[in-house]
Amino acid sequence: MPKCIQRANCVKFALAGMSLCFGLSQPHQISAQTSRDDVANLSWQAGAIQHSQKMRRFPNPDDGQQPTPPVIPQFQLNFDPFGAIGTYQPGGSTDTSQNPFFQNLGTNERTCFTCHQPQNGWTVSAASVQARFYASFGQDPIFRLVDGAVCPSADVSSFTAKLNAYSLVISKGLIRIGLPLPANAQFSVTAVNDPYNCNTNPVTGLTSPTTGIVSIYRRPLPSANLGFLTTIMWDGREPSLASQAVDATLIHAQAVAGPTAPQQAQIVNFESGVFTAQEIDFRAGALDANGGQGGPVQLQNQLSSFYIGINDPLGQNPNNIPFTSTIFTLYSNWENLLGAHSLSRRRASIARGEQVFNTAPINITGVAGLNDVLGQPSIAGFCGTCHDTPNVGNHSVKLPINIGIADAGANSPPTLDISGLPVFTLRCNAGPLSGQTFTVTDPGRALISGNCADIGKVKGPILRGLAARAPYFHNGSAATLTDVVEFYDERFNIGLTPQQKLDLAAFLSTL
Repeated sequence: MPKCIQRANCVKFALAGMSLCFGLSQPHQISAQTSRDDVANLSWQAGAIQHSQKMRRFPNPDDGQQPTPPVIPQFQLNFDPFGAIGTYQPGGSTDTSQNPFFQNLGTNERTCFTCHQPQNGWTVSAASVQARFYASFGQDPIFRLVDGAVCPSADVSSFTAKLNAYSLVISKGLIRIGLPLPANAQFSVTAVNDPYNCNTNPVTGLTSPTTGIVSIYRRPLPSANLGFLTTIMWDGREPSLASQAVDATLIHAQAVAGPTAPQQAQIVNFESGVFTAQEIDFRAGALDANGGQGGPVQLQNQLSSFYIGINDPLGQNPNNIPFTSTIFTLYSNWENLLGAHSLSRRRASIARGEQVFNTAPINITGVAGLNDVLGQPSIAGFCGTCHDTPNVGNHSVKLPINIGIADAGANSPPTLDISGLPVFTLRCNAGPLSGQTFTVTDPGRALISGNCADIGKVKGPILRGLAARAPYFHNGSAATLTDVVEFYDERFNIGLTPQQKLDLAAFLSTL
């Protein structure tokens, strides 16, 4: 086992004769909005970094370089399955050779750009990963054993073996996340059904029901539109974008040292200055035409009016402004379009879908983090009850919730595909849920807090740029936006008509 030496401003590991030191105090400066709970949650960090560095015992046989454009222009378009997604930098173009976001700061040829690219809304899509696999014969830097593979110990000795080893990132755009079980967690892992033997092998995974590493598989989140974030990472484990840059470099790029303070600032400034949204729909044309408000330029204009709690359904708006379910007003000018032209029909469908999002009543039940917190078994809500940030669609406050996406076993969501994911049985041994058992594909925020109440909880992501980044949900279980709509309709018994489902999916594809 690596030896860990704690210092005032450093954690140092001695690994196979290599000294690894990464700073804690500077990268993890806590903002005024960071709670004491978040500070305590940083205990996951040392274990995750230590695990990533230990996994260098499984050397990568490939050393393909990261193809990177010389310049990210101020505005650019990239085709996606529904049309074209736009990238906009109000501060001007970026010379990639001068920005550490695009530089190899680690030991496995990866950069931030490896998993965050404009054609995919500054994340990855399964389709793009598949194309990269075949174009590079599996040598592109995204295909690295540490987390691109189903397990660092996976066989990659042949092309066929690589197809199996990288099956989850190829089919669903999922990256392996290795997190330590929290010390003194309220739960233990009593059983694991893992097709890859990554969690059940003590070298790569659990060493007992209460110790070791849990491997889960999640979609990388976009590195754009970050000014609207209220929570960083699916489980909210990062207190700042600077800390996220450090941890991503040490974990995913397996660097021997984190980025310097100036490099952190450059990475954060670049990410914070990138906006992405769907700009063109193949059937509706330009999404900012005829009074439409789609596209990244219009999205950037929203930032000046955004603040934490801007439309909080829990009543925590700092300006005491009441919640409204009218979240999106991008296409209100298209609501009364007439004519038989296919372009007009498509725009009218999009406008109707926006209205479904805003006005369709939803009886919200069984959502941990919402129903239980409010003490209301049934909440008369809307899509915007959770996706409440105006014209953005994420939570305007920190709101980790469990709507059942990670459920497995008898409670598996019927419309979602969780095949290929490990299944964990968690038994609560302490706390208010003591004695209860959960069967999930991902413990969610519970891997950070250690609380049974957080099992399965994740945040709701920013909805802009959806068309370019399929599949959907944190575990890639919805292959299409139609699948997303079907899940919500069944999960909450909304009763959408076939036309409403088509309209809502059409609207989501224009975000």
